Amino acid sequence: MKLHKSYFGKRAFDILFASCLFVPATPLILAGMCGILISSPGSIFYQARRVGKDGRIFSVYKLRTMRQSGDSNYSAITSFNDQRVFPFGGLLRKYKIDELPQLINVLKGDMAVVGPRPEDVGIVEAHYTQRDLETLNVRPGLTSPGTIYYYTDLERTLADDVSETAYVERVLPEKLAIDHVYLERQSLWYDIRIIFRTAIAIITITLGRSASLRPPELDCIDDEDIDSGTCSRRN
Repeated sequence: MKLHKSYFGKRAFDILFASCLFVPATPLILAGMCGILISSPGSIFYQARRVGKDGRIFSVYKLRTMRQSGDSNYSAITSFNDQRVFPFGGLLRKYKIDELPQLINVLKGDMAVVGPRPEDVGIVEAHYTQRDLETLNVRPGLTSPGTIYYYTDLERTLADDVSETAYVERVLPEKLAIDHVYLERQSLWYDIRIIFRTAIAIITITLGRSASLRPPELDCIDDEDIDSGTCSRRN
């Protein structure tokens, strides 16, 4: 598959959107910081090493949601009911408030608003196929079709299993296959729709309702595509 070039003006759109969103996001970030200080000893922020565009390694900024541990075997994967997440951190994760500091990553140029989520360095090195590496041809994003599906459905399949093997076998192939569809069809209108879909998913979960939202990108792939990373047809 030959990936389409990013639409003209994508970087300008990212800067404008992140700048506008940062103003209303600031009170939520400050509230999250205060809540972490009160509820869990340790640092407020967490920097996760991720692989970005063209394989460049960078630090993703997050509000810390997990208890700090000196365990050398600490898993990079977080399950739906992960016991390492403290209660207030669980709220931050549920409503995606912990991800808001990544607006700084967007403004710095590490990330885009929409694009495949940046993956852990070890997972990319150990498990990405040559085709999977094509997702590194663009800036990783705050959200994507695969990210939304992971948030509403796929994360639950990990339940109480935080092993890298479970994530790689149950989640990663489908998530990457869906994001390959995004890479084929990048456009400003597509990005706006994905942002809207992300907001709907977060609002739905905030209201306490089931947010299982089947992404339309799944209509473009089948089981064989998920295994091979290809797209069988286009809408």
